[in-house]
Amino acid sequence: MNPRETGFTYLTVLFAIAFMGLGLALTGEVWHTTLTREREAELLYVGSQYRRAIERYYVSGPRQFPRALEDLLKDPRKPGTERYLRKLYIDPVTGKSEWGMVKAPDGGIMASTAFRRTLQKVANFGFTNREFEGASKYSDWKFLYNPGPSRRPSRSNPRLP
Repeated sequence: MNPRETGFTYLTVLFAIAFMGLGLALTGEVWHTTLTREREAELLYVGSQYRRAIERYYVSGPRQFPRALEDLLKDPRKPGTERYLRKLYIDPVTGKSEWGMVKAPDGGIMASTAFRRTLQKVANFGFTNREFEGASKYSDWKFLYNPGPSRRPSRSNPRLP
C-alpha cells in the first residue's frame, strides 16, 4: 500500500468526524431552542391560569386578593369548597413550585415567575400579555390581575322616571 493513500484515508476519516461533530452540535442547539420555546409557551399558559384564578377569587367575594396561592385551591372566605385552580403549578422554567410573589395593595398576592433571562420570546405576545414586550428576564413577566378603578352605580340615572 502506498504511504500517500494511508494519509488520504486518515484525513478523510478526520474530516468525517469533524462534520459529524458539527452536525451534532447544531442538532443540540436546535433541540435546546425548541425546549426553551416549549417551556416559555407553558409558562405563558400557567401564568394565565394563575391570573384568571386570582381574578375569579377577587370577583367572587369581598373584593380582596388571596393571601397565599393555596387560597386558590380552597377559598377560606367561604364555608363550602370553592376552587379557582385544580392544583398549584410548578414553574416550567425552573422546575420548582416556588413563584415570585407580587404584593397587591391589600396585602394579597399576584403571581410572578423565576429569575432567569428570556432566551427566545421577547415580542409578538397576545393582547393580554402585551406588557411583556421587550422584557429581559422571566421575572419581568408578571401575571397580574389589576381590577382597575371600582365602578359604583350612580344615584342619578337620567333614564329612570
